[in-house]
Amino acid sequence: MSVFLIIVIVILLYIIYFQYKSKRHISTNLKYIYEKLNSIIANNTSEKLLAFTDDKELIHILIEINKLLEHNQKIQADYSKVEVAMRKMLSNISHDLKTPLTVVLGYIETINLDKNINNEEREVLLGKVENKTKEVMELINKFFDLAKLESGDKDIPLTRINMNEVCRKNILDFYDILTSKGIEVIIDIPEKNMYSLGNEEALDRIINNLISNAIKYGSEGGVLGLSLKSDEKYVYVEVWDKGKGINEVHKDRVFERMYTLEDSRNKLYQGGGLGLTITKRLVEKLKGEIFLDSKPFDKTSFTVRLKRINY
Repeated sequence: MSVFLIIVIVILLYIIYFQYKSKRHISTNLKYIYEKLNSIIANNTSEKLLAFTDDKELIHILIEINKLLEHNQKIQADYSKVEVAMRKMLSNISHDLKTPLTVVLGYIETINLDKNINNEEREVLLGKVENKTKEVMELINKFFDLAKLESGDKDIPLTRINMNEVCRKNILDFYDILTSKGIEVIIDIPEKNMYSLGNEEALDRIINNLISNAIKYGSEGGVLGLSLKSDEKYVYVEVWDKGKGINEVHKDRVFERMYTLEDSRNKLYQGGGLGLTITKRLVEKLKGEIFLDSKPFDKTSFTVRLKRINY
């Protein structure tokens, strides 16, 4: 009887010791998790939690905490990226607003202070003031359009759109400008109508922006093209040119806010840097995608892909 009692006591002691060790191990891991989380948050690092344990519940908790840390780190990285982009955008906007406004003030001062100025000279200066003011208004309007698109305040209802008509209308709007510049126009729009999910006003602006961009940056290639194609699922609108193209370094950044090519501050290539950003946001509002492919002086193309409607 005493032997049996001793065995029971030993087993109970082992159980108590095992439970104590297990609890201590859990306590150590919880302390590690607490201290490590505090360190990660305080130092804003990208570390993860790593604990050696056989406790399945604790393992699940660690996995979920690491997922949460990854999500938080991604949000912080995205926020930092947006913050840098916003700073750059505001800096560029202030520059692009300051320059024409300074010119406008200069013209107005000349008109007010020069008592010998004749009516013809005054009219010329007033015309320049008007043009510069329009530049400022255009930039401000683009900025607010982008702000509305990104905040979701701009409502863009989606309907069935005849893409053939939209493409013909927009390329015809530029036809006189293109021919006056000696640019060959190549149009590939099939006779059979293609329909997509879209918004006519948004599509007009998208294609208008892409054609304007091709004229501004690709006119030296002497050719500009617009093509409309489709497959079973999508409709594709491609605007292309044979100009200087876009270097690989810039290809991933041309859709960023206020991003312009290195020579875009030159008068020939001057631009506010919002046109392609607005274009991309509009395409996304239409549930579509936009792609860029560029081989300098061979073919630089922007292709918009939209969902096809077959009825």
